[in-house]
Amino acid sequence: MKIRQNIRHWAAKKALTTPVVGDVANDKLVDLHTSIFLNKADEERREERRDHLDEFFDATMDAYVAALEAGFTEAEAREVTHVQANFDFFNHGWTEMMEIPGDELEEHYRRYEEFFAEHGITIDDPLGDFRPVGGVAEAPETPERLKTAEYENALAGFADDVYVETDDGETVVGGGTEEPEDVDPSAAPGLDEDEASA
Repeated sequence: MKIRQNIRHWAAKKALTTPVVGDVANDKLVDLHTSIFLNKADEERREERRDHLDEFFDATMDAYVAALEAGFTEAEAREVTHVQANFDFFNHGWTEMMEIPGDELEEHYRRYEEFFAEHGITIDDPLGDFRPVGGVAEAPETPERLKTAEYENALAGFADDVYVETDDGETVVGGGTEEPEDVDPSAAPGLDEDEASA
């Protein structure tokens, strides 16, 4: 999968793994991810998916931290959560929200199979052990989209590794960029003053 990585991603990692700040960062990052993916959906479908995405992304924040604790790089841990989301989108027929085409799901699963298997994650059960006790909110499916899927927001051809695009447009294959020193967690998306007032 091709993902971006900049100081804000490192700040998010720092924030999510810091007591007290982590809870605030978690909520802000959930809101951000829900907003990004809802904007890819048809306008009339957005509100009916909001609660599901909020609860789903909240659970993937735990998966992200668990992946970091398992020794994955920041980029790999973040990719794990994006793969989980794409499994969920595929299962719902939300192909317009997918970042990878459906025929690459299996390959992405295989790359993280050991972690996924350890936590009960499958394509059919994207949250596995990270699923909240009460589950996540239901949302209407659009299975008809799978029959004529265009995957209009997906980037194909990046299933063999994590591809990290830096701010200067450089693409790094593998674990991503090196973590900067003295990362300020307040620079995480949603925590900085500028974004909060925007």
